[in-house]
Amino acid sequence: MDLKNFFHGKKRTKKSTPPANVLTVPLLDQQFQETATKGKGYQPQQLNAACGLSVGKQRDHNEDSLFSFTVTVGGETTRVPFGLYIIADGMGGHQYGEVASNTALRSVAGALLRKLIPYIVDQSIGMDEPLQELLRKVILDAQHAVMQSAPGGGTTLTAALVLGAQVTLAHLGDSRAYILRPDRRIEALTRDHTLVKRLEELGQITAEEAAVHPQRNVLYRALGQGEMQEPDIFTTPFPQPGYLLLCSDGLWGVVPEDDIYQIIGESVNLQNACQNLVDAANAAGGPDNISVVLVQLLG
Repeated sequence: MDLKNFFHGKKRTKKSTPPANVLTVPLLDQQFQETATKGKGYQPQQLNAACGLSVGKQRDHNEDSLFSFTVTVGGETTRVPFGLYIIADGMGGHQYGEVASNTALRSVAGALLRKLIPYIVDQSIGMDEPLQELLRKVILDAQHAVMQSAPGGGTTLTAALVLGAQVTLAHLGDSRAYILRPDRRIEALTRDHTLVKRLEELGQITAEEAAVHPQRNVLYRALGQGEMQEPDIFTTPFPQPGYLLLCSDGLWGVVPEDDIYQIIGESVNLQNACQNLVDAANAAGGPDNISVVLVQLLG
């Protein structure tokens, strides 16, 4: 099966309207499709993920870094889907931008996996702190790591930690997390930490003016730049049916949200969708590095 069933098999247009009933859930092959059609649940509940990365058309090196890690534990009493997905975009124009993004990503991913994998494997160990507080601590550690390894560098960071049917997000900068729903909605979960976005939020400029503002990429929150800025951290249900999308501004900055939705809907599977998104950004000129992670929860 391809993703078109999820998106109702039609291209997205501004005049289109969603069907009255959605009879399928997003699945990846014919066997899964038959299971859903029969109304059976898919057990154990598990995550599927894919990613794409490109230097773009106008850069000579890649300052984006991404991380994708998925585990499923299934048994009589334990059924735990676990995923960790991170995108970090080194700040263009700053020294060691690529070092900053890679350092931040490895610092956050390493700390979270060391803490959580024992719990995933053996839940009798228990968790001694809330996930949001854990994320806050590992991002503070990443700030110190970036400042030591890449002085003068900086990076965005958007991380999604999926445990069961919940996703906890941590966000600094202007990489984004979206959810895509079968009723033709694509919703940004994160808020850009840019000066121009702040002006838009204050009503001083319009969204149209913000999109073409010459300083639209200037950040007021990022890892590695001066004093640690508080990340946005929150927990939300994983969309079911639906998709979680993480991407750098090399994608969302050149490919409109409606087109992102349509491209995914016309793709045959998650990996194909990621590659098609990267290709679309490059076809639009590829002015920046491009990174994308697409995730769905089955069951």
